[in-house]
Amino acid sequence: MSDAAVRIVGVTKRYGAHAVVDDVSLDVAARESIVLVGPSGCGKTTLLRLIAGLDVPDAGEIWLDGRLVARGGRSLVPPHQRGLGFVFQDLALWPHLTVRGSLSFVLDSVGVAKSEWNERIDRVLTLVRIAALADRYPHQLSGGEQQRAAVARALASEPRLVLLDEPFSSLDSDLRHELRGELRGLQRALGLTTMYVSHDLGDAHELADRVVAMDRGARLTF
Repeated sequence: MSDAAVRIVGVTKRYGAHAVVDDVSLDVAARESIVLVGPSGCGKTTLLRLIAGLDVPDAGEIWLDGRLVARGGRSLVPPHQRGLGFVFQDLALWPHLTVRGSLSFVLDSVGVAKSEWNERIDRVLTLVRIAALADRYPHQLSGGEQQRAAVARALASEPRLVLLDEPFSSLDSDLRHELRGELRGLQRALGLTTMYVSHDLGDAHELADRVVAMDRGARLTF
């Protein structure tokens, strides 16, 4: 079996008669940064959701760090046990939880001892430069601060793999450039495997070790 951090083998996902992801195979090496590009509706986000366990493939296999997590029609490992973090396009920050509360929820869900929470939370908030905002709610944060909070939540469980779906789509160009640099620095410093979905060629230029282009549910180039 491949020692790839992510191995996707002949994966297909259909909604009705339409194959949103169509017989895709892809290996992603440990510590590699992949950017998935392609037109809207080509299957990029669905592929991330399949890896995360938020959707189940109709055919094919998904392996993470040598462990089979999904096989045609079945999820074999639930999302919270897949050792990954996810930054959603709309960020999906919980409005009723502070930044600290959001990270505490993640740590609880993956079984981290409560005695470790404060140290973990302080460390990750310092990494993303919002330690002073730990007790604020999402509506009290700027767009860039919300983005950092979403990244902090994805990193809280110390995942080996981080998936990011259009993470900068709502930000102005200067802030996009700043956060790209910070994320690239975090990816290298923490030894993360990352997969980004983006329409922006600047994201691909600054973030990618390798670009994967998709169209109509299928892979095109690597």
